[in-house]
Amino acid sequence: MIQIDIYSDMVCPWCRIGKSNLMKALAAWKDGDQATVSYRAYQLDPELPPEGKPFQEAMAKKMGGVHQIAQATDQVTRAGAAAGVPFRFDRVTRMPNTKLAHRLTALLPSDKQGPWVDAVMKAYFEEGQDIALREVLLSLASELGEDAEALGRRLDLGEGETQVKDDQQQAARMGVTGVPFFVFNNKYALSGAYPPDQIVKVLEQTAAEAAD
Repeated sequence: MIQIDIYSDMVCPWCRIGKSNLMKALAAWKDGDQATVSYRAYQLDPELPPEGKPFQEAMAKKMGGVHQIAQATDQVTRAGAAAGVPFRFDRVTRMPNTKLAHRLTALLPSDKQGPWVDAVMKAYFEEGQDIALREVLLSLASELGEDAEALGRRLDLGEGETQVKDDQQQAARMGVTGVPFFVFNNKYALSGAYPPDQIVKVLEQTAAEAAD
């Protein structure tokens, strides 16, 4: 059994590509069904207000101008297309605070976390939905078969806060400064959206050492 921890953020396009590549690697690897994947919270901009900011404003401040935004989004759109992951930045109007989305990840059963992260990223990157909004997130959870009212009550009680804080503190202790960041059996780490074949090599190395 291999434990894989993914530190990622729902507004990180490279995290979407990296997750897709990991799933392809697990499907291609002979022992892929023996791996357990856990999704850990990381926020690219934890200082965003709860309601987020306009996308162009937030990105221009971060990247230094509108021209740089176009270059970055074009690059990731091409990379996504090559990996089979679509992006529609023309529909993205908000830069959301993702803390609430991460809290909901922590509240879901482990087998539902992967589909949940996929659904949130699809809603944001393809449909331009504002994933800072509670109603948007609970609607996505409902579409996955979850009890949105029950999840809403758990959010009201503050559930998920501790898990998100713990993940962020652990990431800081490990020196994570960018995502996606993958940790294999608490021993090996990959930072970035590596191709599936390179991920398979790490899986094989991790499995071989675990068997010794």
